Amino acid sequence: MTVKDEQEETFRGVPIKQLFPEERLGWKGFVEWEGNDERKAMASEFLKTKQFTPIPEFQQDPLPKTNPILIGHRWKEYHEALGLKSIVDYSWEMVQTEKEDMLHVLDFPYNGETRFNHVMEDKLTDNKYHFIRNHGGVPDIDPEAFYFDVGGLVKNPTRIYLSDLKDPEQFPQEEVTVTIQCSGTRRVEQIALYPGDGDELINAPWGEGAIGTAVYRGVPLKKVLKKACGGVLPECKHLEFIGADTYFKKLEVYNYAVSVPYRKVRQNEEVLLAWEMNGKPLPKIHGGPLRLVVTGYIGARSCKWVYKINALSVPSYGPVQRQEYLYYSQQIGKHNTLVSNGFSIQQMPVSSAIMSPRDRDVIIHDGSIKLQGWSYSGGGNWVERVEISPDGGHVWYACAPEDMTEKHYHAWRLWKIEVPVDAEGWLEFVVRTWDSSNNTEPTFIRSAWNWDLHVTSSCHRIKLYSVNRTRPLTQLRLKQLAERGETFTPISKPLEFALESRESYDAAFAKNPREPLN
Repeated sequence: MTVKDEQEETFRGVPIKQLFPEERLGWKGFVEWEGNDERKAMASEFLKTKQFTPIPEFQQDPLPKTNPILIGHRWKEYHEALGLKSIVDYSWEMVQTEKEDMLHVLDFPYNGETRFNHVMEDKLTDNKYHFIRNHGGVPDIDPEAFYFDVGGLVKNPTRIYLSDLKDPEQFPQEEVTVTIQCSGTRRVEQIALYPGDGDELINAPWGEGAIGTAVYRGVPLKKVLKKACGGVLPECKHLEFIGADTYFKKLEVYNYAVSVPYRKVRQNEEVLLAWEMNGKPLPKIHGGPLRLVVTGYIGARSCKWVYKINALSVPSYGPVQRQEYLYYSQQIGKHNTLVSNGFSIQQMPVSSAIMSPRDRDVIIHDGSIKLQGWSYSGGGNWVERVEISPDGGHVWYACAPEDMTEKHYHAWRLWKIEVPVDAEGWLEFVVRTWDSSNNTEPTFIRSAWNWDLHVTSSCHRIKLYSVNRTRPLTQLRLKQLAERGETFTPISKPLEFALESRESYDAAFAKNPREPLN
């Protein structure tokens, strides 16, 4: 699509900037769509007059080995058409400013995966490496001008400025260690077997790095509702969170909106209004100046740039809540999908991943192989045991407690283990985790496959090529290579020297004839 200059583009004779203005001083990149039905209808009508770049097909074809992997042409064009190109540019500027050494899974809306080596650096993920899954552009909001409204089924609807929220004399503050995980983590394993839903927003091909852990500081939402609003009305069953980012669904325009049950909010520290991450101001790309942190739930519920909170009798009707992040049975697909025949994903199930070695690595060892990874469970369950199998899932070895990081109600445990390995050649290593409620993972990927490709919670499997130096012939081969200054890898490269002398060959045949003697 070719879009005219933002200043020239008009609709019904009115410049786009006047139709869809930024209305709040100090709030750049924010257009309030919710509560403005006429504005939303006009934006949708305008978008339907345009032609946009088709959604890329990336599930049937090999993923490019580029970084960014995928380019969000279509969503960039949506924003540009509505005069919001500056949001696209600013979002990428924030990637360059606040992120470092990331795998850019999708450049816009930005989806950035933590590289495996940074995942394992520490129990807490450094802000600059923590994964990002954004659903729209990054707004540039001055913290001094920031406020949010609380309304709906509360006793006293109110407006709260960030400066007041951060005042410990007005609201009690908490620090909580929280793992946030995208429900698409390890989606590439499902894609590799069977493709799934595409829809308007690309289902990013996440690997094992769409997860991270940080210490967040803020105020429990429960305290805000009580102290600022006098509590909720009896009809309140859900809390809706609306973010300042612009969201699109089938050429309709929204602000990002999700919800969680009120029973979750009633738990004191489980839903936090946070402005600090790992002791630093919340990065803009992570929702600064203020976001929700919903412990134990999929990352999509932890709304960024939250500017409105509504107490409701039913879950939010925002498309992210009602039409996406759904879990389907295996008999649901493109031929029969309805949003009503999936169920909403909230709490994250127990899951884990082997981060080192990497799949298809060649490991030269002396009878054991060291593995490292992460394990996590949502809903307030903590990781109790991590087990590794070096033979595809028949024999299991448990990590020693001292080789795992400490337990938290809402955070992962990193682990390491040295597993005895005698066999050589290709071996399949598997990890499974048991949580405090005795939950564990499905054995195979197919057991967890679903049309929306969410929650790849099956046992994570990698294949390693084992080279055991304690074996005499293996020792000899490695010595031959070293003497010639050659490397063992790649294993598919033919050797440039004879594998065996004539004398050795004849001696082996004499000792073990290949045919009967009579």
